[in-house]
Amino acid sequence: MNVKDIEKIIKMLDGTDISEISIEHEGVKLMLKRGFNKEISIIQAPSMETGQAPVIMSTPAVSGALVTAQTSEKEEYIKITAPMVGTFYRAPSPESAPYVKVGDIVDKETVVCIIETMKVMNEIQAEQQGKIVKILLENSNSVEYGQAMFLLEKI
Repeated sequence: MNVKDIEKIIKMLDGTDISEISIEHEGVKLMLKRGFNKEISIIQAPSMETGQAPVIMSTPAVSGALVTAQTSEKEEYIKITAPMVGTFYRAPSPESAPYVKVGDIVDKETVVCIIETMKVMNEIQAEQQGKIVKILLENSNSVEYGQAMFLLEKI
């Protein structure tokens, strides 16, 4: 499955009442959900035999669709999700280093980001132990309640 195939699927869904679809093809599991994001994030995972990390790409949104994909259930990542709606920040200030980066080991009390809600800066802790394998949001992105922000590998 390549980007052209995914774009064709998105265009076919445009104008339908379908709000969610999941497709699995050649080791790639693709999940499409309609949302309010202006950008589509496509995570294309290679077949399990290669053992490579997922490839991340971005394309313009079609009708506000939000696209995410997950590797097959054999390879499970832990998601750190947003406990509230707000603005996602990776660091305590623009001049500071990010709280965490890919490859960092976190425990339950490790602060991984800040979510600003109603001018209040809320430090968000990992609440689980693992190794950060993917940061799913860019600094200053809006985040919804329950939206995945980080992927952790069990350790």
